[in-house]
Amino acid sequence: MDRKAFVKLAAASPALANPIYAGCSEGDSSSEESGTVTGTPSLDSQTGFTFYSSLAEEWYRGGQYFEWTSTTRNNQGRSVNVFYRTFGNPSNPALVILHGYPTSSYDFREMIPFLEEDYFVTVLDFPGFGFSDKPQDGYSYMLEDDAKLVDYFVREVVGLSRFHLLTHDRGGSVGFAFLGNYLTSEEKDYEITYHFISNGGLFLPLANLYQMQISLLSMRPPELTQERPAQPRRTEGTPQQLANADIQAFNDGAGARLYVGKYLLERAANEYRWLDNLRESPVPTALIWGLQDTVNPPRIGNHIWYNYLDKRSVESSYWFLPTAGHYPQRDEPEEMAGIVRSCLEVGVPVPEDENAFMRTLAQGRTATSPVIHGSLYHRERLLPRGRYVLTRRVQFLRCPKERSTRKTRALHQTRGTLRQRSKLSVSGLGRQSHTSRP
Repeated sequence: MDRKAFVKLAAASPALANPIYAGCSEGDSSSEESGTVTGTPSLDSQTGFTFYSSLAEEWYRGGQYFEWTSTTRNNQGRSVNVFYRTFGNPSNPALVILHGYPTSSYDFREMIPFLEEDYFVTVLDFPGFGFSDKPQDGYSYMLEDDAKLVDYFVREVVGLSRFHLLTHDRGGSVGFAFLGNYLTSEEKDYEITYHFISNGGLFLPLANLYQMQISLLSMRPPELTQERPAQPRRTEGTPQQLANADIQAFNDGAGARLYVGKYLLERAANEYRWLDNLRESPVPTALIWGLQDTVNPPRIGNHIWYNYLDKRSVESSYWFLPTAGHYPQRDEPEEMAGIVRSCLEVGVPVPEDENAFMRTLAQGRTATSPVIHGSLYHRERLLPRGRYVLTRRVQFLRCPKERSTRKTRALHQTRGTLRQRSKLSVSGLGRQSHTSRP
């Protein structure tokens, strides 16, 4: 399906802009705790849900809920319960984290300990994800509705007046919608002080979509139900796999995934407007990309950096995590937290100071250490002025006469010899017969 058809489908299906995004995964076994274990059943008396993962149960027990009344017209004022957690001292600078598809706030479990001592970290599960409600009876899961949910959350639930925003995957799209509302608001109740964007499918023509995902976008709810395969509960695997399986099974997340996954329609319809907002945003911004991401490849980050961030006057930076994939917060949690701290506590250098910053960053680096991209700042050329001449496959530097030396004269002589040989070679080729080689 080409882009025009994709956008046309989005415009024709406003009620279905319930959201899918690429790469649903139970986790990369190479980056999580190794060893297969059998889960021990643990029944939650309040919900009747049986946990097989102590990690998932622990995450659930540490959270709480708030009620959100949807603003989407199709939902007719319906309310859902939204799960959230907070970490650290509320008097510290705040960091609001928005998770991606098809996972949850649990994705950041291993990264938060590297930040909670100095920051007040808040995470939530959007409706249809994690431990939040996941209605499947016609409920529309909209990015714009989730953006308003975030606004309500920071104002009414955790009461923040200033905060940094960190988004991943689908959370990046929610973050863009949220940023757009923030920029157009005449009276702001809070200030977004930094914007971190990680591995988001923020430019769909460069995303690595599967045909199944695109096919789901045109299906109506009855068809989605028919297409849903049976998925038995996972009761053994690595600790990370068991945790993800429990969170997915809570409130029948496998069924909700088919509806939530249609958010790409809304993403496509708003894509360029949201990216333009990013270019005009006064909020300092950092892109953080796991280089081994096959879901939202680095080409997406490159496109956003070159076309929307690099030339901004506002502080902007682009970071790579060489050994991380689609989930850098899970693959390299300490390194990702380190990038956040570097931006907030050390600061990003102006273009003139980038060389020294890169050298300092490289000292003592390991294979997992982050790498900063740097801006496309055109520095003054340090090489002596000259003129490059290309003769066949050999490149020569013709230096100014006042700097001519014996070595330079020898170079000129060599060039003349090669030119003469080139002429002989070409004329020789012209005299060759068209007989085949023995």
